[in-house]
Amino acid sequence: MNYKSSFLIILIALLGINSYSQKKAAAKYDYLLYLPKDYAKETKNYPLVIYLHGGGQKGTDLNKLKAYGLPYLVEKGKNFDFIIASPQCPDNKYWSTENWFETLYADLSSKYRIDTSRIYITGVSMGGYGAYITALDFPDKFAAVAALCGGINDSDTTRICNLSKIPIWAFHGTADDKISIAETERIAKGLESCETKNNFKFTRLENEGHGIEYLYETKPEIYKWMLKQKK
Repeated sequence: MNYKSSFLIILIALLGINSYSQKKAAAKYDYLLYLPKDYAKETKNYPLVIYLHGGGQKGTDLNKLKAYGLPYLVEKGKNFDFIIASPQCPDNKYWSTENWFETLYADLSSKYRIDTSRIYITGVSMGGYGAYITALDFPDKFAAVAALCGGINDSDTTRICNLSKIPIWAFHGTADDKISIAETERIAKGLESCETKNNFKFTRLENEGHGIEYLYETKPEIYKWMLKQKK
């Protein structure tokens, strides 16, 4: 192997996550936005939660996102003390297909007062995958991840230690017949081999199936836990 080839390999290794994320085409996804009720009266910066929907809400109609999860709760009139951005994944794509995050983040940070030490990502089903994969791509951006019945792709297991830098709370039903709990279990197992001490919290929901999106409504501890985490 010549010097030039060796240098290139070392450079790619040093760039790590940046070189990986640059492989994805930049994309701009439409999104729903929620601002706290006192946002206009205050001057402080607010935490940001990015919510990723599941596969059934793909498309170009943002109203589809209001079927469940955080957009559903906002539609019902629930108040939160953080900004919520809920992007919509286009048809025939997944959250891992394109680099939508940097475009969304640039747009939000240019328009709204965001506390950059308190940026969180959460998602359910396909959105649970998206939460993990976005955190893998941009581990230095997120203060915490909350993933419901998600997982990571086989190709991403080599980068799993990026997740060890971020507190994670994972939920998965033991009877999930759509995305097996084994997907979350292999993340937990993979993190055990990382040099960085990981903060992986795993809640197994006994006899629960795939439909655990109700946790966004019935388990406010998720938000309390997220908001305690800071970069």
